[in-house]
Amino acid sequence: MAPAVSSFIAHLCVVFVWMARKYELKRRGERMEDTRRRIVDAAIDLHQTIGPARTSVSAVAERAGVQRQTYYRHFPDEQSLFHACTGLYLERAPLPDPEPWRAIADASERLQRGLAELYGYYAENEAMLGNVIRDAEISATTREAIEVGVTPTVMAIREVLAEALPAGDSPALLATLDLVLDFNTWRLLVRRSGLSQDKAVELMVSVVRCVP
Repeated sequence: MAPAVSSFIAHLCVVFVWMARKYELKRRGERMEDTRRRIVDAAIDLHQTIGPARTSVSAVAERAGVQRQTYYRHFPDEQSLFHACTGLYLERAPLPDPEPWRAIADASERLQRGLAELYGYYAENEAMLGNVIRDAEISATTREAIEVGVTPTVMAIREVLAEALPAGDSPALLATLDLVLDFNTWRLLVRRSGLSQDKAVELMVSVVRCVP
């Protein structure tokens, strides 16, 4: 065989080996990503059904169909899992964006729109929010997840609603808005008192507008 042909064949072999190796690395990466996603999905499901505080590593691993060592390979601590869960959950179910409400000049209309969207979000995500907020009382990691993933948006909602009101950023107004925007306030009005979503929104708009 001519040297040039031998060199060409050797070169092809190197290329094929490199391509096979690259393909295998890609497949391995895809499998790892799939495993990671299954673990996060399993944790989210358990958080939504029984709550973060009652969710164990063993339960997540079993639901995801992985061994405990595989779980820890992806999530060495509770914070890393909660960060992933919060990110994925809010990607799938994002909180209302208050920025479009700035185009509504009338304060009552802006409140109506904002509370309707927020209370609608609470209704659609009641199971998860209820469990997470409950467990935040006893779990620092759960509390941190709320502070990082939810609180900034709620504060932005408060700011956008407050800026349209005559009372501006007075302590009384901000305290009232904190009460009105709270998940447990919505739950008290709608679940315990039996008000409809529309009635709950109407009542809270009236409460806010009464603040001097």
